[in-house]
Amino acid sequence: MSTITQIQPLDVPKAIIQRRSIKTFKTDSIAPELLKQLVELTVAAPSSFNIQDWRIILVQDEAQKAALSAASWNQKQIIEAPVTFVFAADPTVGEGDLTPVFEKALQTGAWNEGTVNYFKNAIPQFQAGLGDKRREYAIKDAMIAATHLVLAAESLGLSTCFMNGWIEEKVKEVIGAAENPDLAIAVLVPVGYAAEPRLDPGRLPLSYNVSIDTINHPYQG
Repeated sequence: MSTITQIQPLDVPKAIIQRRSIKTFKTDSIAPELLKQLVELTVAAPSSFNIQDWRIILVQDEAQKAALSAASWNQKQIIEAPVTFVFAADPTVGEGDLTPVFEKALQTGAWNEGTVNYFKNAIPQFQAGLGDKRREYAIKDAMIAATHLVLAAESLGLSTCFMNGWIEEKVKEVIGAAENPDLAIAVLVPVGYAAEPRLDPGRLPLSYNVSIDTINHPYQG
């Protein structure tokens, strides 16, 4: 029986509340069918114009894991976890051939010909208008996908850790993207089974960083 069928998935609110950034992982592998399910749930994330401008690299080979750890200040969770998702962002996707995106949306019935024809002009115009912010927008899309991953993983009995401590140029070398100056690294997420639990460190009162209408009108709940 597969891992997927053995685990009763958590609902979204429970997964959000339960998830912690795990620093120590067991070396247990993830069943291939469970890993595929995680990937499918990850790429179900929304993106600007549905251009899906993330590039996700699953680092599993032991030598690759060691190299990625070295590019991340030798953080051990990359070595211990069976897989690390490297979320990269390609800010040039919106200027390329989006035919597969359009054809899929037509096939599903989500978009009609009018919508597709509009997007054929609107997407490159929007991307051109972003200028230097194209990288920022692509990273936002990748981070949305990464959030899907960590909640899906938690729901299915796995643990994760968002990692923002790494050297971009070295990470790009590890994943074979050193010659792609446009590609940005958004975040690294080791995925596996927690070796030990972590407690909730707590959150500030809502009034501290949530406001109503304007930033100087604290939310009181």
